[in-house]
Amino acid sequence: MKMFRGLVAVLFVMLAVTLAAPSRAQEGPSAAPTGEPAQTAPLAAPTAAVDTAGSPVAISGRGVSIFDMISRADPLVKGVFALLLLASIWSWVIIINKGLALGSLNSRAGRFEKVFWSGQSLDELYSQFAAKNTHPFSATFVAGVREWRRAFEHGAPNAAILAGTKDRVDKAMSVTISREVDAVEKSIGFLATVASTSPFVGLFGTVWGIMNAFTAIAGQHNTTLAVVAPGIAEALFATAMGLLAAIPAAIFYNRYVGEIGRYTNRLYAFSDELSSILSRQLDEKAR
Repeated sequence: MKMFRGLVAVLFVMLAVTLAAPSRAQEGPSAAPTGEPAQTAPLAAPTAAVDTAGSPVAISGRGVSIFDMISRADPLVKGVFALLLLASIWSWVIIINKGLALGSLNSRAGRFEKVFWSGQSLDELYSQFAAKNTHPFSATFVAGVREWRRAFEHGAPNAAILAGTKDRVDKAMSVTISREVDAVEKSIGFLATVASTSPFVGLFGTVWGIMNAFTAIAGQHNTTLAVVAPGIAEALFATAMGLLAAIPAAIFYNRYVGEIGRYTNRLYAFSDELSSILSRQLDEKAR
């Protein structure tokens, strides 16, 4: 108990001294010195050069340069930068080509439907589009009409083979649509791959850059900005490149998937209409 009271007393004394110190510091000196002023001499500049060669990237007044950061980065991080840059460039090539291709397909489909519903006979349309089968609508039309014409090679079909002919016409158009849609969807999967994997590749470069920063700190026993900043900047730049490659790929992948889906539905709707017309023609000629 006595020891506890002694400790409390000591704490009160220390607190009183601490509170009194600022007030004493604010008071002026009790008496000004009356002697001669002290002689002052200019400070000499340091002769030892400051060692900055150990930092990975020199930091200038304008900050860390991106080109210096890439050139002095770890070889593994350089590989990450190169991989993400190539993925981004190739993604934009696919994006531009696929956008032009889908625009051309839609315009050709509109022109084909206009000619198809112009009132010409199936034989005239077949002879016109069989020679220039250059888009999915004409390919579907030619495949269905070709199978339909084969049913009349040996005369009018009877009722026994009529159902089989209709099935073959539908199957021929369905297979053609699947093949044409696969060709339209070509290279779209690469955009999905870039969109899903680029952030993780950039994250790998981020982790490696942070490891380099801590390694520089441990090697130089120094935590100044010149030592820490290059590795952190390298890490964040890898993350930025991963997002730069992934975001456009994800946006245009979703857009093109929707456009291809609408185009496919339009193509299947046309095949159903053509199947109904050909089935009606078969019924009329089989009578």
